Amino acid sequence: MRKQINMAGAVMAAILLAACGGEVASVASQSEDAAAASASPARIATAAVAMPDIHSAVAARAVLEEGGNAVDAAIAASFVLAVTLPEAGNIGGGGFMTLYMDGETDFLDYRETAPAMASRDMYLDADGNFVSRMAQVGALAAGVPGTVRGLAAAHERYGSLPWKRLVEPAAILARDGFEIPADLAQSMQRKAGFYADDVNFASYYKGAAGEILKQPELAATLQRIADLGPEEFYTGETAEMTAAYMAAIGGLITEEDLAAYEAIWREPIVFDWNDRTIVTPPPPSSGGVALAQLLLMKKELAPAFEGVDHNSAKYVHLVAEMEKRVFADRAEYLGDPDYYEVPTEELIDPEYIAARAAEVDPDAISVTEDVRPGLQESMETTHFSVLDGNGDAVSVTTTLNASFGSGVVVEGAGYLLNNEMDDFSAKPGAPNLYGVIGAEANAIQPGKRMLSSMTPSLVLGDEGVAMVVGTPGGPTIFTSVFQAIVNRFDYGLSVADAVGSGRFHHQLLPKNSILFEDRIGNADAVAAELESMGYVLRRVSGYGDVHAITIRDGVVEAAHDPRNRGASFVFEVATDGGEAAN
Repeated sequence: MRKQINMAGAVMAAILLAACGGEVASVASQSEDAAAASASPARIATAAVAMPDIHSAVAARAVLEEGGNAVDAAIAASFVLAVTLPEAGNIGGGGFMTLYMDGETDFLDYRETAPAMASRDMYLDADGNFVSRMAQVGALAAGVPGTVRGLAAAHERYGSLPWKRLVEPAAILARDGFEIPADLAQSMQRKAGFYADDVNFASYYKGAAGEILKQPELAATLQRIADLGPEEFYTGETAEMTAAYMAAIGGLITEEDLAAYEAIWREPIVFDWNDRTIVTPPPPSSGGVALAQLLLMKKELAPAFEGVDHNSAKYVHLVAEMEKRVFADRAEYLGDPDYYEVPTEELIDPEYIAARAAEVDPDAISVTEDVRPGLQESMETTHFSVLDGNGDAVSVTTTLNASFGSGVVVEGAGYLLNNEMDDFSAKPGAPNLYGVIGAEANAIQPGKRMLSSMTPSLVLGDEGVAMVVGTPGGPTIFTSVFQAIVNRFDYGLSVADAVGSGRFHHQLLPKNSILFEDRIGNADAVAAELESMGYVLRRVSGYGDVHAITIRDGVVEAAHDPRNRGASFVFEVATDGGEAAN
């Protein structure tokens, strides 16, 4: 058991200071002084957090400095993000958690589920056409939330600090408010226009950059969850509010749906890659299978990559060829394993990987129509990474799907509901919000979990954790995680450069289309060469939000994505005096 350091005053001061937009450094240094004064004879070790905003970073750091472990920090950060990153942080959505605790790997699935009244063709009109807005905006778009019960399951198995201690900082931030960042202000205004009068979003989320956003209803909900425990959300007053509001606006989620929801512990996908071990999500994530296929195909294609410069046109082309095949398999074979027999082992079998790699044309674009399955998601998800002083690590990706989810705020409870129902294949072959197609494996069924691209992952080496990594980005998630891992281990980039380096993405359809960041070195020249090959580039300034921690030769480094408003810390903590794990 880790040594408990009483720092409640410093913790709350840090949270409140961050909430008011103040400087963090002075309080953080006080925390370090307190830890050092209290640590003897405990060992001083290194911990790190890489988070999508300063509030979650401060909250997670404070938990670790207080003696909490990586799971404790992840729980605290998750609840804080429900307040300060409403685009994706949530208690009305779901997520995945990949863990390395006490030398063992684990995976927790708290993905949303379809309500009991959901039906296969619920988003089709009388002529059988997919009505996409029904699946993306309003009451019918929401799946049954899994976040709170998922965090509770993680706490029950691995948590060390009291539940209330981990939830209450978020309640304080919601009650007292925080300064609205410029990008959040812009997002709220833009989405209010998109939602129009279809939902109540604009009544709750408004304000200019620099103003204080207070969320009293959400604060009361979080305080109930803190005081009464996680079941309050599923069987208590909050559940009653949710079901009543759903009934009032034509939604499907009932009290019975909420009470029946379960988070599921699953075996992660674990595979060897070069001289390391990758730990990544199983279905209903498509991300783990896809990441395995990409990394293993790249290894199989090592001769083709030999001498190829990082992010050159040749490199982009080779990876796009691999991605094309991964997305064909994703559409055909992947879904909720509790409802459909997903051929995970076959999809990452060495012989299958070799066969798929052999299809890659190193010099020209494969004909899209010829790329078939081989066996006969929002850009506003969010991710964070945590490493504690004992070398335990947690990689968490959580989401509402699109930015701000369905736009529905549960009146009285003050939290946003997801629009994850759009991640089902509402009609085979019809693209969802992100242009991704699906098949029968991911069709809507009551109680079923919709397919996800979320890929919170760990890289393990001889000394334990070597990398904690993940990102938001819908279907770009696993291609971005792939690039971050390859950047770090194949090309030797620092964690900051591995995270910040320009990215690209190809997903089979639209045909020969590549999402291409202008952050890529020599972007114009690389783009021109790709276009001369026949690719159509959609050039963007940035996408995704990778947050990563790496450990090499005992040195811990953390990096948040420079594209957005993240924060990362590497700092010392007191542990129980055992041998250093990192």
